[in-house]
Amino acid sequence: MNETLRLGTIWGVRVGVNWSVLVIFTLLLVGLAAGNLPALSPDRSPVTYAVAGTAAAIVFFLSLLAHELAHALVAQREGIEVEGITLWLFGGVARLTGEAATPGADLRVAGVGPIVSLLLGAVFGTLAIAAAWLGVDTLLVGVLMWLGLINVVLAVFNLVPAAPLDGGRILRALLWWRTGDRTKAAVSAARAGRGFGFLLVVVGISSVLFLPGIGLLWFALIGWFIASAASAEEQQARIQHSLQGLTVADVMTHDPLTVPPDLPVARLLDEFVLRHRHSAYPVTDGWGRPLGLVTLDRIRNLEADQRAAVPVSHIAAGKGEVAVADPTELLIDVLPRLSQGDRRILVVRDGFLVGLVTATDVTRTLEIGDLRG
Repeated sequence: MNETLRLGTIWGVRVGVNWSVLVIFTLLLVGLAAGNLPALSPDRSPVTYAVAGTAAAIVFFLSLLAHELAHALVAQREGIEVEGITLWLFGGVARLTGEAATPGADLRVAGVGPIVSLLLGAVFGTLAIAAAWLGVDTLLVGVLMWLGLINVVLAVFNLVPAAPLDGGRILRALLWWRTGDRTKAAVSAARAGRGFGFLLVVVGISSVLFLPGIGLLWFALIGWFIASAASAEEQQARIQHSLQGLTVADVMTHDPLTVPPDLPVARLLDEFVLRHRHSAYPVTDGWGRPLGLVTLDRIRNLEADQRAAVPVSHIAAGKGEVAVADPTELLIDVLPRLSQGDRRILVVRDGFLVGLVTATDVTRTLEIGDLRG
């Protein structure tokens, strides 16, 4: 889930929010201000309930952030690269761009999130009990009770052994430790996640059809998300298995056709695009050092009457905008870079262009792997 607004960096981890957070924040605020808090502490003004509900919702999202931050920090400690944390409609996600090296590391990264949520639940619950014993305002006691309960619910739900929930990650780690096969462990955890997701969908839809007063439609939405994410994880596990051990040099297009930066776009079309099937051309200097990349989409965005006068360098993505890899890097480690910019990777060795990796190259490698069984 992409971030809409970047909040900053905490202990070296980038933190952002997606616009969908506003949806769940509003629902929590309305539920607290109109239902939970009036039931726990009656006879207050609507403004008081709204302020208390807003504060509770903010602290809840801070609790979610603590949960995901724990995953990110432990992942970094285990040598896993962390792209950042994004809070969104269904909670939060720590975006890890690598994989744990051992089952133990996998278990530690997965288990720390629920532990933090349980600890927060215990802290808020203890504060609620202490506040009630000291005779503090019942509205504050109600907010603390809700925060304690919601953190415990968050921890328990995440411990369900179904990917992509933390419990699914824990299941994967245990199966990996027991069988020694990470791919099979990941596939099993993902299938469990898909089954759990479909179960939630059935429960949610059934509640609408047969128990309209219960209001469990959210179960169907959450279940759909879990099932979709689990299917994506299973596919990702199979891809990682198929590409295991392959380097960038194994799949790249060697010595790709390049163009000089001062070539007019019109000549690029006549002499390269119309004569070859490529959809992207690296731009290099006279010594073969990469300067950028020009694609058909970038050519298309230039007005036709300007193509004769505009050089390639004016429309090409600069070197800093294009993903770069060394030919000796593992392919699985550079795959995330294919989603950047123009979705190609320039392969550079000792400062000189030696190859180009595209999504087509990776797909072909996967298809050949399937043919070989």
